Amino acid sequence: MPEPAQENPYPDSHVLGEGPEPHPQLKPVLHLLGRWRGSGAGEYPTLEQDFRYEQEITFSHDGRPFLRYESRAWLVDGAGTALRPSGRESGWWRILPDASVEVVLAHPTGIVETYVGRVGETEVEMSTDTVARTPKAKEVTAMRRRYAFGDGELTIEQDMAAMGQPLTHHLRARLRRYGA
Repeated sequence: MPEPAQENPYPDSHVLGEGPEPHPQLKPVLHLLGRWRGSGAGEYPTLEQDFRYEQEITFSHDGRPFLRYESRAWLVDGAGTALRPSGRESGWWRILPDASVEVVLAHPTGIVETYVGRVGETEVEMSTDTVARTPKAKEVTAMRRRYAFGDGELTIEQDMAAMGQPLTHHLRARLRRYGA
């Protein structure tokens, strides 16, 4: 019988000062490390009505020049009561020496997006380079995202081109860091 595997000696960390030392290329995005939670609103021309949602995002690292990213969202009613799960995505943000960013995100709905963008002092802006879909996935042809940070808040805006529509505003959320 094989020996049991050892505990992972390279765990991810989402808290500065815990776990591995962040790679120097992560310096422009270190303020994103952590767990974020907040609420947002969405709309799109092909939807019958606008919607509200809550969202959790985690940014972590393992000492290499990229961030692990995970996001979960759920729809809420006007009183904030959870209705059902909604958007979910996970992936990697690769920070390059010139402060550019390359991002790969996968969705359980059969969509994979690659983004290219820039990291600024208070924001990250990115647009899709490629959108790949499984044969039965919804038609999405382009996305644009903006992550702005300041005063302990993360604001996310997302535009989408899908279902024959041009690039149009889709989501806006405001999140605050929570937990350790």
